[in-house]
Amino acid sequence: MEVRENLIKLCEKIGDGHYKITPDCAEYKVFEKWITDEQIALLMAIKGAMKPNFLGGIARRAGMPKDKARTMLQELTEIGLLVQVLVPKIGLEIYLQPLYTPGVFEFLLLNEPFCRAHPEIAYAFEQHATDSQTEHAMNTPMGAGIMRVIPVEAAIPAEAQQIDNERVSHYIELNADHLCALPCQCRRVRKLMNEGAGDPDESFCLFMGHCADMFIRLGRGKKLTKEEAYEMMRHVEEVGCVHQITTLESGNTFAICNCQPESCLALGVTQYYNTPAFSQSNYVAEIDKDKCVACGQCTDKCANNAIQMGQKLCMKTPVEYKQMDLPDDLDWPKERWNPEHRTNRKYVADSGTAPCKTACPAHIAVQGYIKLAAQGKYMDALELIKKENPFPAVCGRICNRRCEDECTRGSIDKAVAIDEVKKFIADRELDRATRFVPKKLHHFGKKIAVIGAGPAGLSCAYYLACDDYKVTVFDKNAQPGGMLRYGIPAFRLERNVIDAEIDVLRELGVEFKCGVEVGKDITIDELRKQGFEAFYLGIGAQKSAKLGIPGEELSGVYGGIDFLRAVNDGQKLKLGKKVVVIGGGNVAMDVARTAVRLGADTTVVYRRKEKDMPADPAEVEEAKAEGVKFIFEHKPVELKGTKGKVTELVCDKGTVKCNAVIAAIGQTADWGKLDIGALKKNAKGYAVADGMTYQTKQPDIFVGGDIYTGPKFAIDAIAAGKQGAISLHRYVQEGQSLTIGRDRLEYRSLDKDNLDFDGIKADYDSTPRQVPHTVDVASFKDNRQTFTEEQLKKETARCLGCGASVVDPNKCLGCGICTTRCKFDAIHLRKRTNVESIEYPLRKKVLPEFIAERQQKIQIRKLRQEK
Repeated sequence: MEVRENLIKLCEKIGDGHYKITPDCAEYKVFEKWITDEQIALLMAIKGAMKPNFLGGIARRAGMPKDKARTMLQELTEIGLLVQVLVPKIGLEIYLQPLYTPGVFEFLLLNEPFCRAHPEIAYAFEQHATDSQTEHAMNTPMGAGIMRVIPVEAAIPAEAQQIDNERVSHYIELNADHLCALPCQCRRVRKLMNEGAGDPDESFCLFMGHCADMFIRLGRGKKLTKEEAYEMMRHVEEVGCVHQITTLESGNTFAICNCQPESCLALGVTQYYNTPAFSQSNYVAEIDKDKCVACGQCTDKCANNAIQMGQKLCMKTPVEYKQMDLPDDLDWPKERWNPEHRTNRKYVADSGTAPCKTACPAHIAVQGYIKLAAQGKYMDALELIKKENPFPAVCGRICNRRCEDECTRGSIDKAVAIDEVKKFIADRELDRATRFVPKKLHHFGKKIAVIGAGPAGLSCAYYLACDDYKVTVFDKNAQPGGMLRYGIPAFRLERNVIDAEIDVLRELGVEFKCGVEVGKDITIDELRKQGFEAFYLGIGAQKSAKLGIPGEELSGVYGGIDFLRAVNDGQKLKLGKKVVVIGGGNVAMDVARTAVRLGADTTVVYRRKEKDMPADPAEVEEAKAEGVKFIFEHKPVELKGTKGKVTELVCDKGTVKCNAVIAAIGQTADWGKLDIGALKKNAKGYAVADGMTYQTKQPDIFVGGDIYTGPKFAIDAIAAGKQGAISLHRYVQEGQSLTIGRDRLEYRSLDKDNLDFDGIKADYDSTPRQVPHTVDVASFKDNRQTFTEEQLKKETARCLGCGASVVDPNKCLGCGICTTRCKFDAIHLRKRTNVESIEYPLRKKVLPEFIAERQQKIQIRKLRQEK
C-alpha cells in the first residue's frame, strides 16, 4: 500500500513528537486502511494535543462549511478520534485531539463494532503499547508512565502523609455528576486478538468528567451516581482489580481503570520491560512473617508478581530472597526483559514453601485454615478451604491425607492431624444455617452441561456456579454423588454428609437431572441444540476390572465396584458364610469391611507382601480390628464351583474355600453410548486431553477425574474439576485463551534436609497428636467422631507454621490489593516515596534530565565495579 505523507503528518501530530512514525509502526497502521484524506485534513485543522478547539475555528482552518465540519467532527468523535465537549446553555461546541495513549487507542476500542470491522486496530494497540516503550520504559521516572497505580484507599495507612491524587474518593468527589462505567479497553484488545486471560471486557472502567459525558451521549457508557461509583470500586477490589489513573494532568484523570495484570496493556509494559517505576504508586507492601501463613490469596492477584509463597522455619543455611535488579543504575538490555510475562508467573519462591500446601492436589491453604481455626474463626477457615475444595466435609472423612504425609511436624513426632481439623471446620456444612455459600462476583449466565455427578463433575459445577453460569448436571444414577455415594461405604462416608454439600450447589443455582443417561436418553448434540455451549465429562471409572482367570463367570463372583454399588443402592445380597476379597487397595478394604457388616467371614487375598499393599495402612488396621483375615503372596489363577456357583479360589500357593468372591483389583471406564465426536481415548479406554486445560480433541468437551487419569482419589478429581471450570469459563467467553495468564500450579516444598530441627524444637508446642474418639461398633454408621473444640485447639497449636510469603519491594507497585485478600492482618502498605505524577506539558523538560541522571548513575556503578 502506498505511503500516505498526509497520514504520516497526522500521526506525528497525535504522537506529539514522542514516536518515530513510519509506515510499519502501530501508530500509522491503526489508521492506514480506513481513514480518508478529507478526515485527515479536518483533523490537521485541530490545534495542539489535548487543547480546546472551537467548531468555528476548526471549520475555518479546514476551509470547510461549518455544518459539514460539525457532521464530520461528530462522525470522528463517534469513531473514537476526538473528545467532544458540549455546553448547550451557551451553545459551546469544543473538540480536543487526544494523544495516542491514553486517548485515541482507548477511545477507538470503545467503539466495538468499528473495531470488529477493522481488526487491525486491536493489533495496533497491542503493538503500540509494547513497541512504543522499547526505549522509554527504563527511562521513565515514577509518575510519568502512561498510567499510574493508585492504592486501594482502605489500605492507605492512617499515619501516612496523604496526597489527594492518591485517593480514589478524590476523583469520584471531583467528578460526582460526571461518572460512567465503560468496558475495559485492554480486555477488549485481548478478546479481539483471541488472547484473553479469562477476564471478559465487563464494565470495569470508571470514566469521568467530559469524557464520561461524551460516552454517555454516544450511548456507550452507563451513567453512574456517586454512590454507584463507590459500589463499583468496592466490587472491582473484591474481584482483585488494580486501580490505575491517567497521568496527563496532576490531580485529575479522565478514568480510573480497574485492571487485571495479565490483561492490562499499561501494566503489561511494566511487566514486559521489568520497569516497575513505570506504574508504581508511592506505596510498597510489607509482610509480617509471624502473622503470614503463605495461604497464597495475595500471590495470584499481585499486579507485578512481586509476592511469592516462601517459608519461615529455622534453616541450617538461611534462605535469602534476592530482590530484582532495577534499571536505575544499570544498562537494561533485552536479557533483562520478560516478554513471556503473561505465561511465566511464579507463585512459589525457588526455595519452596509449606509442604502441606505443596503436596495437596488441590493446593489448599492448609496452614491458613489451621491458623483461622486456632483463632476460632471457623467460617473464615471454611471459606478459605472452599476456594480450592467445595467438599471439605466429604474429604474430612475420606481423604488420603497427602498433606499429612509431607507435614514437617511428622519429622519430629507425628504429623498434624490436618484432616481431623478440616473435618471439625467442615461439619458446619451439615447445618443449612452455618454452611458457607460463596458470593457470586460475576453473572455470566451461559449454559454449561456437566455429565457425571461424581467429585470431578460436582467440583466443576460448583466453581462455574460461583460465577453464575447456568449449570445442569446430568447423571444416570438416581442421586448425585457418583463414586462418593455409590462407591464408598456409608461407614466411611454417610449420605447426609454428601447431601449437605451437594445442597450448597443447589443454593448456587445448579440444576440436577438424575436418572438421565446422556448418550441414551438424550445426546450431547441434542444438548447443543438446547443452548449448552460446552460440556464437562466427569463420568469416572465405574466398571470393575476383570480378573481374567477361568471361572470368573460363576455365580457368586462380583466386581468390587459393582458390589459396593449394589450395597449402597440398598440391594440385599446373599453372600454366604465365607467371602474372599481379591486385591490390596482401599476399595478392597471397603469391600472386605462391608462384607463383614453383612455377616460374612471375610478373607483378603493379595498377591504381594503386606508392605506392598497400596491401601491406607490405617484402613488395613481397621479391617483387621473388625475381623478381616489376610493371605499374602497368593496369586489367583482360577475360580472353581459346583452347579455354576463359586466354591473355591485357586491360587498359585493354595486353595481358599468360599461362598462368594469379590474382585477389587481396579476399575475401568464405561462410556455407554455417549456421542463424543472427535474426542480420543487412549489404549486403556480413558479420555485423551490437554494436561493443563483438560480440553479434548472435541473442542467443546472437557474432561476430568477418573475418566481422564484412571482411578485416583476424590481430592484429585475435585482439583481437576476446578481446573475444568476455569477452562470452560475461558472457552465459552469470546476471545479468551485457555492458557494465557493461568496459574501453572507449579509448587515446590521447602528443603527439609536444610531444616534446623534443634532450633525448631526450641520453640514449638510439644503436645502429642490428638486422636478423635470412636464408637467401637462395626455397623454401617460412621463410628469416627469429630474433634472436640478442646482437641482442636490442642491440635492446631501443633502446627509449626512452615510457610510465609515474601514481597520483593523492587517489584511491588503498591496497589494494595494484597491487603484486601489477607485474613490474617499480615500484609500492609507503607509509604516509601512522595512523588506526584508529572504533568504532560512538563515531560519534555523532565525526561531528558532524568535520562541524563540515569546515565550518570550507570557510569558511576561501572566505575565502582571496575575498582
